[in-house]
Amino acid sequence: MESKLTIVAAFPDVEPVQAVAKPPPPEPRAAPEPPPSPEPDLRLVIEEGQAGAFVYKTIDRRTGEVVLQLPREEVLRMREAEAYEAGTVIATRA
Repeated sequence: MESKLTIVAAFPDVEPVQAVAKPPPPEPRAAPEPPPSPEPDLRLVIEEGQAGAFVYKTIDRRTGEVVLQLPREEVLRMREAEAYEAGTVIATRA
């Protein structure tokens, strides 16, 4: 006599599920423009100083402030001094 065993798994009655439609992907948006930069609006002014030397000034157009000047005011004052000699600005000896 042969014995046959059948395994049957019980599943609950399940109704078929309808596929849920995926929402469309969001439309690409342009990146917002950055706020205006607080950087100064600069201009370069070149002036001829004494003895044919040139002074370069970077000036903020909005405020009129001198942002950078080459040579610096101290160097210009040194040049005007009677005791000034070439090389005074650079200390080569300790």
